[in-house]
Amino acid sequence: MSKGLIAFRALLLAYIGYLVLFLMTDYGTPQGRVNMPFVLIVTDWINLFIHEGGHGVFQIFGQFVYVLGGSLMQLILPGAAVVVFLRSGVGTLPYTLFWLGENIVNISVYIMDAPYRRLPLISKYAAHDWGYITDTLGVTHYAEDFGLAVKIFGILVCLGGIGTGITLVVQKIREELSPAQAVTGRRPYQPPAPGGEKSHLPPRG
Repeated sequence: MSKGLIAFRALLLAYIGYLVLFLMTDYGTPQGRVNMPFVLIVTDWINLFIHEGGHGVFQIFGQFVYVLGGSLMQLILPGAAVVVFLRSGVGTLPYTLFWLGENIVNISVYIMDAPYRRLPLISKYAAHDWGYITDTLGVTHYAEDFGLAVKIFGILVCLGGIGTGITLVVQKIREELSPAQAVTGRRPYQPPAPGGEKSHLPPRG
């Protein structure tokens, strides 16, 4: 791998780290929702389409699962992306885990809003998913605590992706600095010094 590509990956990880910091601090605030980084705006629009599609997929399972289905699809589709792209190598994990974690944090904001119903919905006729869910379960007074736990989990998933990415970048840097060891995983061959110990391996024809 070229040094330029390694540097690009490192910069991309740094930017993802900035996005995760935003998710941790300003993402759930009214001001943060207005001044959101462009990448998160695009990601959230994609997540919205996934969310609404989830309602359609799960509507056959009754009202409660229909309402919950939007958030479920936000977990299922990015989770499937993690598994599918992992087959091509761990190099995709920083990005797929970030997408999954960002969806989890997005859901947490919706959960924490359940007692207040302040978030804008797609139409004035739309119901507040997590308001309905927590009301049905009789746990609306726990919504903020539960939402906070979900947010923390989502941030940890994002950080797991960043940690994986840092590990991969460090490995690539080591390969650039020591290409012979990177290819074989062993030290380069050095002939034995004169008078050294003889091999105890059986001779081969």
